Amino acid sequence: MTSARFCILLTLVVASETADPTPDDATSADSRLSPSVHCWCATYPKVAFCSWPEPQHGQPLRYIATYSERRQPLISKSCQLTSSSSSSSVRLWHCHLPDLKLLTDYILNVTTLSSAGRSSSLLRSFMLEDIVKPDPPVGVTVSARRSRKVLVEWSPPPTWTHLDVAPLKYQIMYQSDHKGRAKSVNLGPLESTSVELKGLSPGRKYTFQVCAKDLLGLGQCSLWSPPVTLTLPPQQNFLDSFAV
Repeated sequence: MTSARFCILLTLVVASETADPTPDDATSADSRLSPSVHCWCATYPKVAFCSWPEPQHGQPLRYIATYSERRQPLISKSCQLTSSSSSSSVRLWHCHLPDLKLLTDYILNVTTLSSAGRSSSLLRSFMLEDIVKPDPPVGVTVSARRSRKVLVEWSPPPTWTHLDVAPLKYQIMYQSDHKGRAKSVNLGPLESTSVELKGLSPGRKYTFQVCAKDLLGLGQCSLWSPPVTLTLPPQQNFLDSFAV
């Protein structure tokens, strides 16, 4: 099993273009131009994505993003840039980094250009193996069983495409609100895509979520899946529903 199936999670620092930053040490002369870059690799094994919000100071900005192997910094490739609007109307920029090599140091260079003629450049080195972060599991379903049991089932994230080579494990979180007091329980890790939970209280409302993580435990768990809610029937109804 290969250990190289990972993602990148970086908060990158911006430096003035007139300065001489190193790939691992950069400062900013104009913080208004500094993007907060978040990178990840949820598609095994070679593709990474980076994104950042455009600062909301009303000044039109243009970005140029390139990447190169650290041992060959003069051979750089352009990053394919696209933009979209978030739910808060913030413009998000997306950078696609395809066909990255495993166990290789890379340098990402993001240059910000303003309409006023100011610019800043970001330099930072990274490896794909730094951090793993799959997408959340999908298709989470919850069903009541006999004797205060609940069956939770889900499917792996479709973007994690080589489960035979890079399997996942999962973590379950369920919460309830009893007499105004919230209670949260975490279970796992589990290698299967279903689990039967025992000892839940009839008549109580529960919320269930699942996250995915690399089987070897490297990196981070995914974001939690969207919550699925189930209210267990009261005790008598619960027993009647399974009566012969």
